Amino acid sequence: MSKRTQSTTMAIANTFAFSGIEAVPVEVQVQIAPGQPALALVGLPDKAVGEARERVRAAFAAMSLSLPLKRVLVNLKPADILKEGSHYDLPLALGLLAAMEVLPRDEIAGYAALGELSLDGSLNPVAGVLPAAIGASAQELGLICPAGQGGEAAWAGRIEVLAPRDLISLINHFRGTQVLTPPQLAGVAEGRPCPDMRDVKGMETARRALEIAAAGGHNLLLVGPPGAGKSMLAARLPGLLPDLDPGCALEVSMIHSVAGLLDGGRLVMRPPFREPHHSASQAALSGGGHRARPGEVSLAHRGVLFLDELPEFPRQALESLRQPMETGRTTVSRAAAHVTYPARFQLVAAMNPCRCGYLGDGGRECGRAPRCGEDYQNRVSGPVLDRIDLAVDVQPATAAELSHAPPGEPTAPIAARVAKARQIQAERFGADGPLCNAEADPHTIRLAPDAQKLLEQAMDKLRLSPRGFTRTMRVGRTIADLAGADVVGRVHIAEALAFRHRMPGR
Repeated sequence: MSKRTQSTTMAIANTFAFSGIEAVPVEVQVQIAPGQPALALVGLPDKAVGEARERVRAAFAAMSLSLPLKRVLVNLKPADILKEGSHYDLPLALGLLAAMEVLPRDEIAGYAALGELSLDGSLNPVAGVLPAAIGASAQELGLICPAGQGGEAAWAGRIEVLAPRDLISLINHFRGTQVLTPPQLAGVAEGRPCPDMRDVKGMETARRALEIAAAGGHNLLLVGPPGAGKSMLAARLPGLLPDLDPGCALEVSMIHSVAGLLDGGRLVMRPPFREPHHSASQAALSGGGHRARPGEVSLAHRGVLFLDELPEFPRQALESLRQPMETGRTTVSRAAAHVTYPARFQLVAAMNPCRCGYLGDGGRECGRAPRCGEDYQNRVSGPVLDRIDLAVDVQPATAAELSHAPPGEPTAPIAARVAKARQIQAERFGADGPLCNAEADPHTIRLAPDAQKLLEQAMDKLRLSPRGFTRTMRVGRTIADLAGADVVGRVHIAEALAFRHRMPGR
């Protein structure tokens, strides 16, 4: 762990600002000089950081300490980056204690710190501990964080972590009157329980589409009347997906840490499943707000984003999905900075065929059919639909099927086939390549001559866009992987085209 030589007139504590999931180093420089007693805080702090002065004063008073009757100047370096959040409380307190010579300056300079102070000096959890720990490790610094988040910080590897319950415990540790026990790893988060596919009776086409979508990471649209089983099918998709590899698990966990959603500091190993309500705003979906927080597209990174009642979402919010669906990232633009979050998610959407939901059912559809269906489906733009790989008409099961049909194939064997197909893709693309066929470079996909001819003919007759052409190739590659075929054949492309041909508006 590196130790910095401190100025005789200035003490330094280290912490981080967050730009997306990147931890940006920040120095808390504290100088005590003669002058009118005051505590000035500069370096572009937001309101929460500015209020840290009063929380620190109260925490010091709880330990029978008071600020010196001099001018205290605190500078947050670099001064041109906006400092947001309550995690600056602890580094501010440590910098002041070092400047007051309560704590050794060189020792404090060897750590990065983040934590929120209560008025009694206890430390409260804050967001971003995992990326901060990784950032501290890169700078060869230790990390000081609240006690409940020590296990989260320990995931950074070989890094000294101090996780005190309160400020007085930390002071005693540095002064040698108390020893803080190194925290243990927080463990792995349990995935949410997923219902079994055996409960799905009939619906063979929809079941097949779900398996293909899981095997290749493809976007899926389910269209059908109310109660047909669209949400039921979508809820079973996460159970078909394999666990995240270590690199993806760390990346997903960092996003959840910055969002303050990392449960108990446990690493996320199962693909996330996010299902925002259709009243969600653009900022809620793609990220933003006052502090540029990650949106649902980022919280669903390497997992599933389920949008039920797709046309009911605000049009602006749906259009904001276009960029992350192509690039795998989303950028929140602000006046002071641009913040980028990873957003490589698998979209699963569900919608009714029309506003009343019963288009095509002569006994139940409204009097505006088929115009009501056209108007309703047009609420989802063509560019958004063009980014969806598979579309399925989901028809409700009959009473006879519900009562007498045998259970469907369970989740376990389907998940095994999906895992085998994903393994084939991992071996094909290598460690540095894409994780699944949905991200594959089309130049790496080999088509049999008759499959290539069929796809070219379909592009003309079905008026596929170049994007649709490429996505059909990728779906065909996934179908071939499920069949164990080395080359994508005509039958694989034909099945992929059948799912794309069901897209609304065709």
